[in-house]
Amino acid sequence: MDGSSIDDDWEFASPSNGVRTLVLVGRTGNGKSATGNSILGKKAFTSRASSANVTSTCTYAESEFISKELIKCINMAKDGIHAIPVVFSVRGHFSKEEEAALCSLRTFFGNKINNYMIVVFTGGDDLEGTFEDYLRRECPDPLKICMMSSYRLTIVCFNHRLVVINPLYLILEVLRLCGNRSVLFDNKTTDSAKRVEQVQQLLSRVNMVVAKNGGQPYTDEFFVELKKGATKLRDKEEEFNSFTEEMHKSYEEQLMRITEMV
Repeated sequence: MDGSSIDDDWEFASPSNGVRTLVLVGRTGNGKSATGNSILGKKAFTSRASSANVTSTCTYAESEFISKELIKCINMAKDGIHAIPVVFSVRGHFSKEEEAALCSLRTFFGNKINNYMIVVFTGGDDLEGTFEDYLRRECPDPLKICMMSSYRLTIVCFNHRLVVINPLYLILEVLRLCGNRSVLFDNKTTDSAKRVEQVQQLLSRVNMVVAKNGGQPYTDEFFVELKKGATKLRDKEEEFNSFTEEMHKSYEEQLMRITEMV
């Protein structure tokens, strides 16, 4: 995701399960292209270090752009999307841009998108301990965090309200929503065995997603049905508002008649 865009999608073959289509999302510098290259075992995407600043606030325009890019990816993937790896970096802090991206995913594609998400952490070479230690250390116990009310912020996604104590707590929430499907990547390692192992770990998560969804990829049909549901809901809201307005108008007219009679 460059600024607020999604730029990497591809297909790869799994010997036992056929072709899989993935769409990687994440902010600039998180390692989407490097991760894609690691998965494919070749340099298919340009990967470079980025020193560009990320936005500190999320706007409607950015969220709308993210959604358009996601729709474009769905249209490009004719056979549907089997999994959506969301790429974070252990080197950086969780940003407003990433909050906006996750909100957009759930706002425009509904809760069903959670069934297709996998969390990929890059920068494994920077970890001093194990991946599990990182999650325990950097993502504190929610009960302990609740004591830190001064750091509270609220993110609203569609009809869902997500209360976040600090940015890393949101990562915990993302992990929970996607069934704790996560994998750590070290895209700089020259250890071929390690590179194969981390790709196999990701592939196993992808196969978990495929199995969970009954082998059915996320297609534009899901999105069309979601839009139909949203349109029906909006029509009902407009109908209710119109009814309320008519009732209010009728009440005022009756009140005026009573006043004139008195």
